[in-house]
Amino acid sequence: MLPAVFRVFVFLLLALPALAQESRVFDDLSLPSTILKKEKKFALYLPAGYETSRRSYPVLYLLHGGGDTQIAWLQSGNLQQILDKAIAEGKAAPMIVVMPDAEMTFYMNNAAGKYQYEDFFIKELIPFIEKNYRCRTEKNYRAVAGLSMGGFGSLLYSLHHPDLFGSCAALSAAVRTDDQIREMPLADYLRRYRSAMGDLKEGDNRITDFWNQNSILNLVQKLPENRKKAVRFYLDCGDDDQLLYKGNSLLHNLMRDLNIPHEYRVRDGGHTWEYWRTGLPAALEFITQSFR
Repeated sequence: MLPAVFRVFVFLLLALPALAQESRVFDDLSLPSTILKKEKKFALYLPAGYETSRRSYPVLYLLHGGGDTQIAWLQSGNLQQILDKAIAEGKAAPMIVVMPDAEMTFYMNNAAGKYQYEDFFIKELIPFIEKNYRCRTEKNYRAVAGLSMGGFGSLLYSLHHPDLFGSCAALSAAVRTDDQIREMPLADYLRRYRSAMGDLKEGDNRITDFWNQNSILNLVQKLPENRKKAVRFYLDCGDDDQLLYKGNSLLHNLMRDLNIPHEYRVRDGGHTWEYWRTGLPAALEFITQSFR
């Protein structure tokens, strides 16, 4: 029989490869932003084997909803457990996931040029990630997804920058019609859109040229023919989502009418984390189809 000390040594030696193959998450990373003039936080998921391999990985930029931060998908969305399981089952590719803190910007630039979050994301965050982590940098290996405000952001970036993203998965995306924007109570409107649109007052015009440049429905309506297949789109919104079912169904109908390829899912549920957690595996599988 082996001595006890030797048995422990052998056990640890055998366990090391397994331990090295666990995924890792970091919830409080940051990078300096010249554009925003501050440190900007982000969370990160690294797949099992990242630290011991030399391969480069596809990247998913996963965006949080309004009122949340970079940790939301880790704490409330169970991202690590869900993605680990999907990878283990072969339904999702091993990937790096970047979860930035967007504050309440709606992932947009500011109309007056004072706080350019979209510029930060495209010109600073993506280059920083690709410089500091082993990323596949081809378009088809870069995806964007998100929920609610983050679903809006994922659609916005895919439509503004179709050369950068191969796929987009928008869960319960905060897509609103012009009438919904006009009719929204001022306090609610400012809570959501002040960062981007500024301190508008009661009676001010909300449907400006700047809004039209960022309205998802307007951008899709005017999408050039040669860009209709540039990005693979996945839309998912609950049948009980009283906030956003109208905008998502209109977006689906508009895409159908304009022959823009996309997947559209309506499942039982509302505007809740339970809905997004149960929808994430299918979104990851859709994104993986682009990666592969």
